[in-house]
Amino acid sequence: MKQEWEQSSKAQVGSQAVGTGAPMDALHIWNGQATAAAAEAWTEEHLAASRACVAELLAVAGARTVANTLAPFDRAQWHLRMAGSQTGVMFMVHPAAGVRDAVQGLSQAVSAESVALGLNREVYQALAAVDVAAEDAATRYYMERVLLGYKLSGVDKDDATRERVRELADKMTELSMSFSRTVQDDVRRVPVDDVNELAGLPEDYLTRHGVRAEGGSLRADVPVVLTTDPPEMSPVMAYAGSRELRRRMYLQYNDRGYPANKQVLLDLLRLRGEMAELLGFRSWADLATVDQMMGSAENMRGFLGEVEEAAREVAATEYAELEAFVRERDAAALPLTLSDARYWEEQFRRTRYDFDSQSVRPYFPYEQVEAGILATAGKLFGVRFEHAADAAVWAPGVKAFEVIDALGADGIVGKIYLDMHPREGKSKWFSECSLVGGVVGKQIPEASLVCNFPEPTTDDPGLMQYSDVVTYFHEFGHLMHEVLGGRQRWSGQSGIATEGDFVEVPSQMLEEFFEDADLLRTFAKHYQTGEPIPVETVQRMTRASAHGRALSTLTQVMYATYSMETHDRAAAELDLDKLLREGYDRFSKYEFVDGNRMYAAFTHLVGYTSNYYTYLYDKVMALEFFAEFRGSGEATPLGGETAMRYRRQVLEPGGTRPARELVQAFLGRKVSMVALKGWIAAGAA
Repeated sequence: MKQEWEQSSKAQVGSQAVGTGAPMDALHIWNGQATAAAAEAWTEEHLAASRACVAELLAVAGARTVANTLAPFDRAQWHLRMAGSQTGVMFMVHPAAGVRDAVQGLSQAVSAESVALGLNREVYQALAAVDVAAEDAATRYYMERVLLGYKLSGVDKDDATRERVRELADKMTELSMSFSRTVQDDVRRVPVDDVNELAGLPEDYLTRHGVRAEGGSLRADVPVVLTTDPPEMSPVMAYAGSRELRRRMYLQYNDRGYPANKQVLLDLLRLRGEMAELLGFRSWADLATVDQMMGSAENMRGFLGEVEEAAREVAATEYAELEAFVRERDAAALPLTLSDARYWEEQFRRTRYDFDSQSVRPYFPYEQVEAGILATAGKLFGVRFEHAADAAVWAPGVKAFEVIDALGADGIVGKIYLDMHPREGKSKWFSECSLVGGVVGKQIPEASLVCNFPEPTTDDPGLMQYSDVVTYFHEFGHLMHEVLGGRQRWSGQSGIATEGDFVEVPSQMLEEFFEDADLLRTFAKHYQTGEPIPVETVQRMTRASAHGRALSTLTQVMYATYSMETHDRAAAELDLDKLLREGYDRFSKYEFVDGNRMYAAFTHLVGYTSNYYTYLYDKVMALEFFAEFRGSGEATPLGGETAMRYRRQVLEPGGTRPARELVQAFLGRKVSMVALKGWIAAGAA
């Protein structure tokens, strides 16, 4: 079987790239000459290989079996996933605008190919004819999910309906990529005419922008212009004493993508609504949840209501404390607006908990954080990371690491790429992306992180805020799920192939380890003195960061509700601005800032569609999972029995079992809201 798989999946992509004269790399679109023509040739090779696998299964004469039907179908899907994931990642990260333009079109072509396969009635009938009763549980579950996917794609509809579904899917892909590209390219600039507006920002931030203290005020020899890139935006919102600067930055950040993306989003929502109706669903929100753990939009509403109820009272207490604090210090700052929130929370925490978040930044220079997270993940999951210095990468500064199993003789079990700093044309978000699907015994999984943390230089250590470090933990949780779950018999079950509303559990669980002082002290060391971060500082940081949890939870409920409502109503009746204002007025304690059009840059509306609830839903499970570590009684939870049980029962199964079974296996029970309620309540303690 290995030889058969390799012939279909590797030999077919081993020819020469058209027009380059250089051998193609079967696995990586960015190898060799990183040109639009090379990317097109590489993608077409994989599409051709996928078509050949489909032709192989359709040519079968006689009884349908797993070997002659499901196996070539899975190989076809592997090629489509390869082509789709790598063109998608290059669209996000490639430094050459011409290549980004090319792969944008290629991504649409791959999506069209996937849609066509999902509507291929002959393939569906061939798969449905396979008897999997005697197969293992993973294969039976795989076939169940494949056939469900076909039914949800409209494969059983008449020819005219299926053709319309195909047209809608192609157009939706085009609109989604247009939306994302507009946000990606729209880096706003925020001029600072009076440099004293930068008072309160960290010294290294000021130095980076040519600003110095002189005579009790700030001076700059050249005009200061900030951008909405995260390393520049985030410190302004947390530390800048100028209310006007915070407001300008807030509006520019939330205005990215506007006005173009407003109509793009409305068109996309209209097409999604038509698609849902064609497939027999009341709304897109029902279609998007029917094969998830949630099950329906009605269940989603009920869940969000539960979370809102759990957070309301604590949020009122948190806000009352914050408002009283501001009234004592600057009554003119009331009522607090959304652009004031992070700044005044920071001031409150400094006074209430004796914790200044700037004070811990010297313990988090980027390179130390990277090394620390690699070491932490290595101990926790029983792996080690070896820098692959000679690996081909798509841009300077991207690092590749081989992931080696430290528990046995498995050797290299995956490969990861870290693309961690901003650059022109790169996606400004923080995400984990699959690159190469793993198949046990045949192909190791490969994945990447695409982030925007401060970049260290010879003169600047790239100091990170502690919230940046939490984000790094979060994204690395995704990465380990992709790698450790990436060794399955079927590529369609490999990596993060669970239900979509389970994917944030491993990432949010790993975040919780950030509060472990002993763990932090292994890598959080002052970049100048080498002294580990004091235990009492970590304790103050943990107590301080808990304040505002209920307020932030309600904000998450607002985002989730907005995502749901935009997909649960007729697009023709939608007023995006009115719905946004209603959401903030209902859920947020802060005053709305006129001109906030965050929906135009809210890329989760493209990726998660109606299902932004996933973050809250998965937080419930993640906290219950982490409680298993906290309550295990093990002296070293990193690498202990609980960690190995988590690796075996949650991460390694990939998509071979329903997510509810993974939860039951690890917890030994159904999940509850107890841990979430305790986590929220800590903010008012």
